[in-house]
Amino acid sequence: MVDKDTTTGVAAESTGVSRREFITGVGGAGFGLVLGGLVVKGFLLPDEVIAIPASDGYLLVDPMKCQGCSTCMMACSLTHHGVQSLSLSRIQVVQDPFESFPNDKAIIQCRQCPYPACVEACPTGAMHVDTETGVRTVDVAKCIGCQECVNACPMDTSRVIWNTEDKHAQKCDLCKDTPYWDEQGGPDGKRACEQVCPTGAISFTKEIPLQSDEGYVVNLRDAGWAKIGYPIDDAGTENPAAATASH
Repeated sequence: MVDKDTTTGVAAESTGVSRREFITGVGGAGFGLVLGGLVVKGFLLPDEVIAIPASDGYLLVDPMKCQGCSTCMMACSLTHHGVQSLSLSRIQVVQDPFESFPNDKAIIQCRQCPYPACVEACPTGAMHVDTETGVRTVDVAKCIGCQECVNACPMDTSRVIWNTEDKHAQKCDLCKDTPYWDEQGGPDGKRACEQVCPTGAISFTKEIPLQSDEGYVVNLRDAGWAKIGYPIDDAGTENPAAATASH
């Protein structure tokens, strides 16, 4: 279950400035500039370069810790929609019964791409970058249901979800807008999926991950994981607790 990642950094590289410097350099200025009645999806810099503010946070996952309980999906649906529905969850746990560990499960989370194809594809500005947090999110009132954003996501499994009940696109907003949760969400608050995961298979960072599977799928197996008898290496062979007990 390896994702296809075709996000690129052509604009930043062409300026001779690193991607992080390029993105964060305009991060405080906002997004969604309107010129002549048209929504501009970024900021026009010299040499006609369009800059898009970076997200203030990113979800990281460790599928090797995932037990497939789908608690994260239920929490996502409950906090955003007030109901338990796996199909309404913006984070997905995919299980393949024909595969063996560790390839039998995948946690599908939005990557808050530095160059979001979903935002670029939206014809109405419904899919946009939040001006305060940089989170890629959806203004449901502007969504016309074309699903261009769903199809534009470069991942094998689109991170933009089509809400079949209310007929609009939706995606992970890092719990910035969770009307059925009393906690503060967003990059500076809490994320429901991260809070409820019983094995700690979901984490959060404010640093822009490496734009590849290796950047977003990480090893979260610590000493506590080893103490309950599970290996901590990717090959599934290293168990420090067992090694200590044998001496």
